[in-house]
Parts: sequence; C-alpha cells; structure tokens
Amino acid sequence: MVQEAILLFTEFNFSHDIAMTIWRVLAGFILASLIAVPLGIAMGAHKGVEAFLEPFVSFCRYLPASAFIPLLILWAGIGELQKVLVIFIGSVFQIVLMVAVCVGAARRDLVEAAYTLGAAPSGIVKRVLIPGAAPEIAEILRLVLGWAWTYVIVAELIGSSSGIGHMITDSQALLNTGQIIFGIIVIGLIGLVSDFAFKALNRRLFAWSSL
Repeated sequence: MVQEAILLFTEFNFSHDIAMTIWRVLAGFILASLIAVPLGIAMGAHKGVEAFLEPFVSFCRYLPASAFIPLLILWAGIGELQKVLVIFIGSVFQIVLMVAVCVGAARRDLVEAAYTLGAAPSGIVKRVLIPGAAPEIAEILRLVLGWAWTYVIVAELIGSSSGIGHMITDSQALLNTGQIIFGIIVIGLIGLVSDFAFKALNRRLFAWSSL
C-alpha cells in the first residue's frame, strides 16, 4: 500500500485528486449551510413557517442523495455542478431539520424575560434564539460535514475524471487493492483533520458555551 501511495503522488498526480475532492465537499457543504441555517432558524422561531415547511423537508430528508445522481447527470451534466449538487442535496435537508429542532428548544424563561423587557419578535430571534442556539448549530454543521464526505465519494464514482472517488473506481477496475485502501485512509484522515479544525473553531467562537 505504501508503494502504491508513493506511485499515486509521483506519477498520477493524486494531490490534484485530493484538492478536487476537498473543493467539492466545501462548495456543496457551504451552499447547503447558507440556505439551510436561515431556513432552520425560521422554522424553529416561527410555528407557521415550521408547519408549512416541515412536511416537505421531512419527506426530502429520507431521500438518498445517491438516487438523484442519474437525474443530476441528465440536468447538470457530468461536470462539477453535478457533484456539488449531490453534496448539497445530501446535506441541506438534514441541516434544516436539526437547526429547527435546536432553535425550537430554546429556554422559555429567556424568551419570556425578553418579552417582559419589551423585546419585539424580531429582537427575540436576533438577541435570544440565535445567540443561544449558535454553539449547537455549529456542532450540527460539524456533524453534517462528516456526512458530506460520504456523499462526495458516491458522486465521484460516476462520470468523474478527478477526485479520490475517481481514483478508487480506476483502482477497482485494475484490482489494485493497495490504492483503494490508501484512498479510503486519505478520506478518513482529511475528515479527521476537518473535524478537529471545526472543533477548534467552535471553541474559539463560542468559548462561553463550555463554561
């Protein structure tokens, strides 16, 4: 496996595959977060929004992202957009529901105290619900980022010319188990590094939450 790993980096430009996979994960995950977090906050803060969106989001949450790959190839081709959309679909609905539950579980005494002090509904969301839920929302994003790594490999198995998943597919065709195992290990190591980085960032941003 070590010999195959050296061969991948020296002759097959495996560093480019790693960079492409990381880019796809980050693009799909960030896009999903930018859409899902505000929607989740709106659902958790307003019962009307939750009643309107929750059935649709709950339905979509159980749809496997891999099942959309044939449709995405037809609609978006086999380029980068298709792979980013697979990660987006696999992440966005999970984030929406988890954030909604997190925001909806805010401490009622804090909300009631804010109302007593004359806060408007918009002020409740900005000054009570969002700050109170922010550490848990960050933890939700950390967990979903780990799931995004599974989606990107599935997306790269079909119609891809680069990426770790593409390398694994080529190695499978050649019965090269050394490269396959090394690719799996690389995925785990990158995921572990990103997890530690996310934890460190959360501790820095929300140091008060652990007190």
